[in-house]
Amino acid sequence: MMLRAEHIRAGEKIGASLALNEVVVGRGQYLRPVRLSTFVDGRELISYVADGLIAATATGSTAYALAAGGPILPPELRNILLVPIAPHLSVDRAVVLSEGATVGIVIKSENAVFSVDGQPPTPIMEDDRVNVTAADVTAQFVRFGNPGYFYRNVTMHINENSSGVPQ
Repeated sequence: MMLRAEHIRAGEKIGASLALNEVVVGRGQYLRPVRLSTFVDGRELISYVADGLIAATATGSTAYALAAGGPILPPELRNILLVPIAPHLSVDRAVVLSEGATVGIVIKSENAVFSVDGQPPTPIMEDDRVNVTAADVTAQFVRFGNPGYFYRNVTMHINENSSGVPQ
C-alpha cells in the first residue's frame, strides 16, 4: 500500500504526492510545536500540540513512525498509521486506521511544513490542509526469504539497537 497526500489551501488543491513510507506534517524552521487538528472521514479525531504528526503505511511503520514511538505493523497490512511526534499535553498514542480512511490534517499555527518520504519539506500555512488516503497505486516487493523473515529482521535490529552490540 502507498499513500496519496494532497495539499489544500482555501479549498484549492496546490499539489499531490505519493508516499511509500510516510507523510509528515511538522514544525518548520522555528523550534516551537505546531497545532494540528486531525479528521478521519470528515469527523474530528483529535487536536495535537506537537512537533508534528506522521501518517505512515505498514512499510513506514518501521521507519520514522517507529522512532517516534509508534507500533510495528506487518508489511502485508493495508492500514494508515497516525503517530504524533513529541506531543505536548496531548494524546501520545498512535492510531491505526483502515485502508479506506481519509485523514485530514489541518494546520492551526504558523511555521509548519510537510514532507513525503523524507524529501525536502514544503512550507504550509495556517489553515492549510493535508489530506492523506490510500493511493490507487501500490509498490511491489520481492521476498527472497521465508514468511518469517519480517519478524526475524525486526527482532535482530531491535536487539542490536537496544544493546549497542550486534547479536
